[in-house]
Amino acid sequence: MHPNAYLKKIRNVRCGILARSKILFLLETQGLNASKIGKELDLSYGVVAYHLKLLKNEGTVERKGNRRYVWLATGLGQKRLG
Repeated sequence: MHPNAYLKKIRNVRCGILARSKILFLLETQGLNASKIGKELDLSYGVVAYHLKLLKNEGTVERKGNRRYVWLATGLGQKRLG
């Protein structure tokens, strides 16, 4: 699991942590929009959008652009070891 997938402001459940981990691992390598993230990870657009909103509120990801936002990892949060 990704160390930034655990959020401080909400109750964390296992399936949410797993979904956020997948999203964060993908965003570490490239910036993508929510639709492409969903297709890449086999998650629905709604699930991806919900978790991106939560991660944005924590400062873990940011969005760039006008329409068709590109989501990027910010580098904030816990650092991975190794």
